Amino acid sequence: MGNVLAPSSEAELAEIVANSTAAFEILGGGGKRGLGRPVEAEQLFNLSSFAGIGLYEPEELILEAGAATPLKTIEAVVAAAGQQLAFEPPDLSKLYGTGSGGTLGGVVACNLSGPRRIKAGAARDHVLGATGVSGRGDRFRAGARVVKNVTGYDLPKLLTGSYGTLAALTSVTLKVLPRPETEETVVAAGLDDRAAVLAMTVAMQSPCEVSGAAHIPGTGTFLRLEGIAPSVAYRREKLKAVLGGELTSLAAEESAAQWIAIRDAAMIGREATRVVWRISAAPSEGPEVMARIKDQADVRFFFDWAGGLIWLDVSLTEDASAAIVRGAITTGNATLMRAPAAIRSRVEVFQPQAPALGALTARVKASFDPRARLNPGRMYRGI
Repeated sequence: MGNVLAPSSEAELAEIVANSTAAFEILGGGGKRGLGRPVEAEQLFNLSSFAGIGLYEPEELILEAGAATPLKTIEAVVAAAGQQLAFEPPDLSKLYGTGSGGTLGGVVACNLSGPRRIKAGAARDHVLGATGVSGRGDRFRAGARVVKNVTGYDLPKLLTGSYGTLAALTSVTLKVLPRPETEETVVAAGLDDRAAVLAMTVAMQSPCEVSGAAHIPGTGTFLRLEGIAPSVAYRREKLKAVLGGELTSLAAEESAAQWIAIRDAAMIGREATRVVWRISAAPSEGPEVMARIKDQADVRFFFDWAGGLIWLDVSLTEDASAAIVRGAITTGNATLMRAPAAIRSRVEVFQPQAPALGALTARVKASFDPRARLNPGRMYRGI
């Protein structure tokens, strides 16, 4: 990596982008630098100056903060007001071996969401607005503080999940929500993958308002209930009646710890000799997908999102077992979440796109960043 530039204002950032011919890697806290393909850039933008909470109105459920603001800072501030980031952003610092628990801009750029996504929606569903600088060197403000005031294209949702390839974000406006008074988790032990996915499907279709559904083979199937204490207690007993069988429950503190471990994929991928994948598939297909992978590889895994998300790790190989993992999927997609840089430069980190979708991706990139200078190659080779 060549020059490290640290602009202190949006105007300075825009001027550098507009006048430079070099490509840039965008860095906030650096916690997710290992997610995606290695960036093909000569210079690095250190955007750590764009940090701090600029606006927080608890009564309006609105927060605006600099893109480099640590998530832990934001979560502490909103928790003190009895609120939360409802999409439950994961802390992947242990997975990547970094000291950073992530920044607001990083989690939005990667559209990372935790177990509550099945009830509260993804990160992009909570982004109301954003400011930043495009690859043209143009400053912009997109979105609004309230959804009803948004007209035209919803650019914040397009930017969410673009991995910094379209613009360098400088601030993000989020919707926050009240924090539940308490939580409990109903646990079913001894279920195989198919039985676990069926149980999670039944639970999600029940009126019990399950906010988390995960299955860890050999450990248990976990169903989270959140809200005021009397409601949680009532729904716990209702859910047990719906599911039947021998069920136990975790009280609030133990439940919270379990879901943090699930959120952060703490059960897999801690050894350097393993690579980590994340598969998105229809819940009904998840057990078959894993059966095909287990027949060909030494794998550890668990299901989240009621079976719609599979985290897994496999032994380190030249292609990170990409042929096995992607070959097992009939619908859905697989993302290589962690692997050495040399492997990520050879293997498609994100699911290969169909030609028509790839052409659309290239056109969108060209409209925001015609000279391909922001995080080039981060998502797809040559884009």
